[in-house]
Amino acid sequence: MRVFVTGASGHIGSAVVPELIHAGHEVVGLARSDEAAATVKAMGAEVHRGNLTDLDRLREAARDADAVVHLGFQHEGIAAGRFAEVAAQDVEVVDAICGELAGTGKAFLGIGLGRVEDLAKHPNPRAKVALAIRGYTERGVRTVLVAVPMVTHSERDRTGFIPQYIRIARQTGVAGYVDEGANTWPAGHTLDVARVYALAVDKAPAGSQVTGATEAGVPVRTIAEAVARHLGIEAVSMPAQQAAEHFRAFPFISGDVTMPNEATRELLGWEPAHPTLLADLGAGFYFSR
Repeated sequence: MRVFVTGASGHIGSAVVPELIHAGHEVVGLARSDEAAATVKAMGAEVHRGNLTDLDRLREAARDADAVVHLGFQHEGIAAGRFAEVAAQDVEVVDAICGELAGTGKAFLGIGLGRVEDLAKHPNPRAKVALAIRGYTERGVRTVLVAVPMVTHSERDRTGFIPQYIRIARQTGVAGYVDEGANTWPAGHTLDVARVYALAVDKAPAGSQVTGATEAGVPVRTIAEAVARHLGIEAVSMPAQQAAEHFRAFPFISGDVTMPNEATRELLGWEPAHPTLLADLGAGFYFSR
């Protein structure tokens, strides 16, 4: 198949593209800069110049594709306090691409988790994106929601949850967590997540939900204590109000999510093969940058 990938040069995209090529697909990667284009080309993929605000260019690429893997997102908008705005822009991207795929039975893989009835009332702005994707299932698009774990970790990870958490710990001198720190973050190695995408392009039926989490939920206190050991600082409990101020540029510290993976293993024949989160923290590369 000819697969169009947005976010192709990013953290997850740069792992997904080689997996798709290895599986025998012809891959076209969206690139908004010369640097991104060079990265996409070096992986063996065709370059499609454009960005997520150029909807006509996205429609053009979608028309020529047999499947679309949508990984691009304006993540910088979250830290800038524009989460709802960039999520709304992402709905426009979904509409532009899926509008071209409607009635064709071609695949669209987007990021999301949840049933339609839950997504409709979920407070997370990205739930509206997943809901929009679900809406195209009845319009002849083979939609697949991929639940990307909150912590997608590896040496490729430069801006995700763990680098942000470590940055705050270094700046403040403590590795904080809320109350008992019993809330959990699902975790998955980048290469295991990429494998899910490659398998889902070939195997996942319309309307399916798959997950890339190899660990359903890692307690945040466990993560805090691992970070504290490496930085030589204390892991400290904080009440929710204090934590909201302490982590003001990182509004996910209280997130409590689990992502079981048994159904995905059964559907796709997926077997995670890469290190756990604590193993990657123990390897030290997150702290040597």
